[in-house]
Amino acid sequence: MQEIKEIKGTELMKKTYPEKFVSEHEVFSRIHAGDRIFIGTGCGEPQYLVKALINYVESNPKSLLDAEVLHVWTLGLAPYTAEKFKANFRHNSFFVASNTREAINKGAADYSPVFLSQVPGLFRSRAIGIDVALIQTSPPDAHGNMSLGVSVDIVKAAIDTTSLVIAQVNPQMPRVHGDGFIHISDVDFIIPYDEPLLEYENIVPDETAQKVGKYVSRIVQDGDTIQVGYGSLPNAVLSNLRAKHDLGVHTEFLSDGIIDLMKLGVITNKRKNINKGKTIASFCMGNRETYAYLDDNPNIEFRTIEYTNNPFVISQIKNMTAINSALEVDLTGQSTAESLGKTIYSGLGGQADFMRGAVTAEGGKTILTLFSTANDGKVSRIVPFLKEGTGVTLTRGDIHYVVTEYGIAYIHGRNMRERAMALIAIAHPDFQPWLLEEAKKAHLIYQDQVFMPGKRGIYPEHLETLRTTNKNLRILLRPVKITDEGLMKDFFYSLSPQSMHKRFMSFRVEMPHERLQKYLPVDYEKDMAIAALTREGGVKGNEVLVGLGQYFMNPDQHTAEVAIVVRDSYQQKSVGTEILFYLTSIARQRGLLGFTAEVLLDNEPMLRLFEKLGFDIERRWEENMYVLNIPFK
Repeated sequence: MQEIKEIKGTELMKKTYPEKFVSEHEVFSRIHAGDRIFIGTGCGEPQYLVKALINYVESNPKSLLDAEVLHVWTLGLAPYTAEKFKANFRHNSFFVASNTREAINKGAADYSPVFLSQVPGLFRSRAIGIDVALIQTSPPDAHGNMSLGVSVDIVKAAIDTTSLVIAQVNPQMPRVHGDGFIHISDVDFIIPYDEPLLEYENIVPDETAQKVGKYVSRIVQDGDTIQVGYGSLPNAVLSNLRAKHDLGVHTEFLSDGIIDLMKLGVITNKRKNINKGKTIASFCMGNRETYAYLDDNPNIEFRTIEYTNNPFVISQIKNMTAINSALEVDLTGQSTAESLGKTIYSGLGGQADFMRGAVTAEGGKTILTLFSTANDGKVSRIVPFLKEGTGVTLTRGDIHYVVTEYGIAYIHGRNMRERAMALIAIAHPDFQPWLLEEAKKAHLIYQDQVFMPGKRGIYPEHLETLRTTNKNLRILLRPVKITDEGLMKDFFYSLSPQSMHKRFMSFRVEMPHERLQKYLPVDYEKDMAIAALTREGGVKGNEVLVGLGQYFMNPDQHTAEVAIVVRDSYQQKSVGTEILFYLTSIARQRGLLGFTAEVLLDNEPMLRLFEKLGFDIERRWEENMYVLNIPFK
């Protein structure tokens, strides 16, 4: 055992509370066979105490038998899971980490699936009784108060309900404001030991993760209060929020990325309606710089897990935005962050707490992120249905947005067919034909559903652009998506018979699924369809398709046939002008030499629109229409 370093103030503590400073042998001899031993969470784990306990058991192998070790998340070595300690310890975790995953899946350790917000209640009711708590604290202040520092979460409940508290007092533990203070008189034994806190290795986002992060940043709005999980995707999300303003934080897990945004002034918590001005979290896993920033910082409060993760509390936070990751999501909207089939991977954690709270909050949003594939692209993370044995972390009603590197799928309130198509659209192109076929077999989508496979069907997100017409109308111009069938249907049925006749040269008004498919699967490498959208009722209103422009390549020519139609209530607002100018810009960038068009003789507005291009237009009369040739200069 290493020599214990002298900690400032230790002698005074020993004089005031001599009964708390005894030999390690005596401390650990108070633990009995069959006891439940709780160990502090994550980076707050008292490493020295764990090693000392193991050393004690090695020296006294029959002194402690059949003890159960309880943990939320361990980053340490977890020596108690070793085979040689099988008779002494049985590990039971509420969340599975990489160092205990193998033992749990082999049946050598246990996993208890429970929402983290519910764990303190299990402690207090003695449904899961705690006999011993091994914790780590900062040294006591002048009033005898010690801080639990980076790990408050369920630690406070364990302390309140156990009969034996053993504390490693470590001067490197930051003093964090909030619920994490305990008085020295409430600790049974103290073992002072100065050592660096565990640090959580920050996963640097790669290019694919950054694509996901950029998409998420489009959903997060200025003033939103965010909760973000852990891993490369959440790190990518946070790194893409640097242009936002006055974000708030209410989360269980505080990361380096959140602290970076606080330092940059992006996170101010000014607009929060609850805990205004405060970053609220329950535990932190980060680096030394983050721990130093936490120390005595009045802008950050660590609260107990039954507060931070309480769905009722979360639901009261306006514009609460919960951002989490998944291992898999199926075409119906069920997802897992817990297991892959029967293999336990992580745990329920607090994801469901936050997603279910945010989905009911005023202006709340839930965002689920995941890579489109796993195992070096060999496996799709979007699957027809979750496998047998998979734990359903989030149900079909918990998710607003699903985001991969291929885009955003909004599934909230959507029927099974719509959400299946939305999720197929953001799956990896290599797996889209398989997903489409499986969805048809399961009768999730139309049996005749058309889809543009491969690279030709990859949505060109870079072509999205915001424009303001000369009539001061703000519109989004973007390529038409395979998921736009509902928008297109509403759009076509909104057109007057006259508008339908001018665009389709027919008074026919039916626009069934079979006919709509002609407009939806766009070959983006050859053709183009641009939708003009606005939001009726402001930023958070309903998205409305107000105009549609298309061009189709003419066979054996380097030109394209173009057509445009605008919703009647938005005509005379320069929507058509913006669409035509944008289609022209795209066509020219792709090397086309010009457009062709067929326009009815009485369609004067469309003729004038083409003239606005400023090109020399060649007209040829055919029956009751003009056939136009519009070469680009």
